[in-house]
Amino acid sequence: MSIPVDTLLGPYKILAFIGKGGMSEVYQASDERLGRNVAIKVLPGETSQDTDSLKRLTREAKALAALSHPNIVTIRDVGSAGGISFVVMEYLEGETLRHRIGRTGLPWKSALEIAISVADALSAAHSKSVIHKDLKSENIFLTSKRSVKILDFGLARFKPVVPENQLSQTPTVSQVTEAGKISGTLQYMSPEHVQGSAVDARSDIFSFGCVLYEMMTGKRPFAKIMLLKQ
Repeated sequence: MSIPVDTLLGPYKILAFIGKGGMSEVYQASDERLGRNVAIKVLPGETSQDTDSLKRLTREAKALAALSHPNIVTIRDVGSAGGISFVVMEYLEGETLRHRIGRTGLPWKSALEIAISVADALSAAHSKSVIHKDLKSENIFLTSKRSVKILDFGLARFKPVVPENQLSQTPTVSQVTEAGKISGTLQYMSPEHVQGSAVDARSDIFSFGCVLYEMMTGKRPFAKIMLLKQ
């Protein structure tokens, strides 16, 4: 944790550290203006000046701002204070799908209910030309109120919806990052994503299939994938 409790980021008062992922940290905070709890994703320290990290945070904010769906986490605000850039989202209580799955998987009825919610959220995102690009069980949250939320749109891409009869004519766009590394989580990535080729809604659907397999079996379908240099 790099931001002390009671620190103010604009109108948001830090209450507790929630977790860390990649280059960002997530905190529970109080919106002092509206009197409600929120979750704040921040780029702490030197990371707040890192160009790639700033692009990812901005990309997530824009993707969430374009979406409004009960199964997608809601964005509240975006800003910077004291040299720290942040995105404010609704505060959720519960656990990740990965934690719920454990080692044994889920009953098929529970898996089906969750899958329907995730599929509905993906359909809504794809209708707005938003591709998640990092769908996995850790990025699916099960709230204490029994709702399902897709999280972390930091790798999201906006891609125009292409009619099926024109898919073969769509230009290939590399998904390799500026540093030359493919972004995403290997065990859930579609073949075209791993190869650095064009990624569209079908890649999210492939990842969704991996999550569904994991819910039913308790195992990731490609847990031992290795990349071999050619």
